[in-house]
Amino acid sequence: MSEDKPTSKAPGEGGRLMAWAFRRLAGPPEVQGAVQGGSVQAREAWKQDLERRKQWSREQRERKRAEREARRGGQ
Repeated sequence: MSEDKPTSKAPGEGGRLMAWAFRRLAGPPEVQGAVQGGSVQAREAWKQDLERRKQWSREQRERKRAEREARRGGQ
């Protein structure tokens, strides 16, 4: 006979009611096609959106860098 004790749950993990609600409301996990996207057009649109976001971030970093340089040079 083993002496395995039931594992205690972490606070906030929930119990039977939370597990039931999650299964009924969120449903089972489905990952089929999640990474690949639904179509070629969807993947291309995602790549274009990502590139626009990266470009915006680069522009913001450059703008902040230019402002810092202007402040240093103006003093």
